[in-house]
Amino acid sequence: MLDKMTILDVEKVVRDFEATTKDAENVQRQTLKLILEENGCAEYLQKLGLNGRTDPESFKACVPVVTHKDLEPYIQRVVDGALPPILTGKPITTISLSSGTTQGKPKFVPFNDELMETTLQIYSTSFAFRNREFPIENGKALQFIYSSKQTKTKGGLFAGTATTNVFRNSQFKNAMKAMQSQICSPDEVIFGPDFHQSLYCHLLCGLIFREEIQLVSSTFAHSIVLAFRTFEQVWEELCADIREGVLSSRVTFPSVRSAMAKLLKPDPELADLLEKKCSGLSNWYGLIPELFPNVKYIYGIMTGSMEPYLKKLRHYAADVPLVTADYGASEGWIGANINPTVPPESATYVVLPNIGYFEFIPLKENVVQDKVNGSSLSVEPEPVGLTEVKIDEEYEVIITSFAGLYRYRLGDVVRVTGFHNSVPKLKFVCRRNLLLTINIDKNTEKDLQLAVEEAAKSIAEQKLEVVDFSSHVDVSTEPGHYVIFWEISGGVSDEVLQECCNCLDRSFVDAGYVSSRKVNTIGPLELRVVRKGTFQKILDHYMGLGAALSQFKTPRCVGPMNSKVLQILCDNVAKNYFSTAF
Repeated sequence: MLDKMTILDVEKVVRDFEATTKDAENVQRQTLKLILEENGCAEYLQKLGLNGRTDPESFKACVPVVTHKDLEPYIQRVVDGALPPILTGKPITTISLSSGTTQGKPKFVPFNDELMETTLQIYSTSFAFRNREFPIENGKALQFIYSSKQTKTKGGLFAGTATTNVFRNSQFKNAMKAMQSQICSPDEVIFGPDFHQSLYCHLLCGLIFREEIQLVSSTFAHSIVLAFRTFEQVWEELCADIREGVLSSRVTFPSVRSAMAKLLKPDPELADLLEKKCSGLSNWYGLIPELFPNVKYIYGIMTGSMEPYLKKLRHYAADVPLVTADYGASEGWIGANINPTVPPESATYVVLPNIGYFEFIPLKENVVQDKVNGSSLSVEPEPVGLTEVKIDEEYEVIITSFAGLYRYRLGDVVRVTGFHNSVPKLKFVCRRNLLLTINIDKNTEKDLQLAVEEAAKSIAEQKLEVVDFSSHVDVSTEPGHYVIFWEISGGVSDEVLQECCNCLDRSFVDAGYVSSRKVNTIGPLELRVVRKGTFQKILDHYMGLGAALSQFKTPRCVGPMNSKVLQILCDNVAKNYFSTAF
């Protein structure tokens, strides 16, 4: 058990991983058997007629593929305190809350000790491979992690974001000590009630221990970028704190102030050094290694919706390697990054076959003939097993977890890029339900990202950047049209922004979109430039709802479920442009 270890035996972790991945089909059968043996008495499974069977064939024959909506009534009963067994054999004591940025409101997801064990296994596996390339010895980690409060549900269960449930777990804390350098921020900062104050203190802790910092990390790349964007605004105040040894009045919570007082001592020499470095930087390029000269790498989730932040992160990082973290969701973990030297854009994740039971729905539709009228019908293919996927094909992930989710559609699209021993290597593509669609067009989050990157090249020539972006399908007009929201780092001429708008429209290459634009069944794309700080207001909105910064993802497509976010965007539009590209 990791919580009994003082130093992680990384070579043993690697050996165990290699052994497990060599016989994935058998490991998957045994994992499913274990899940069903532990939870076979659950009401949900009893109703489906498994009758104690634990083989994959019976499981697939009896248990349907479901979405969260299908399981919601059962989860709600657990939340409300219904006596077990409902979804699991043992009681669920904790509920995770998803970020809510995709659907507009958080989902309740069961969390238990077994899920914590899989978290630790993923962490230890990826760390073992990472530590081979970037060994950390006797150093500290600057981790921008934030934990929101755990509350009690009607039924008396602890409820918090998935990251909060992990960060507050004693096993996790002990495992982190075994796996990496000591976190430089005290618990009072991590668990502080205001993320603005916690962020400021994280930065201050990092500066105090600057020579010892060997790792900079957060859950998501967005949080790291946000931290150093904030540093640009507050660095002089931070230096003043270090010079005088007195914490800024912006930090008001007594517990946080008390914890910081133990670390903060007057250090005019360090303050002078930091002021000299910050004053000498050109456009903050290479800020991270200037502040932390012994940092070995920067770590966090950098794929999917985090990819748009990589350009800015590389600007801050200069030559410091960026390493993307593992692949998972609030519902559970899927795979580990065992190739840490690969750039995040090319990263793949190797599925751990003993942390859950995995299936994959091929995204190639099956066309069958209707024997009655002779017409062709398009039907969704049957899911395939972990070892049955094919290289270069795309799939939607289905998970069966130890925490009461059975044949659960995760909604993620992945591409199989190869195999490690007998398990697939997955590249995250996009969320399946994040589509910009009006007519026959189907544009994914990745399509939106690529369009924004292409159009942003025009303002990059002026040394400006798209700070953040989102989108909306406006069907209040006839025909409907795409709306893209941009927040830009500085002023741009109308001429350049009009060309950006045209470029956005041209960059959506989906055949359905292009043909619909040409015949005007989709109207001209609209670019709305929002005022500085608009996306900060969106972040503050989610924090006000109880979300944790560690789990925040900017909503890339804002629909009716996110009416408040859409209102924030629309209320802060400074300029708008319509495409003339078609």
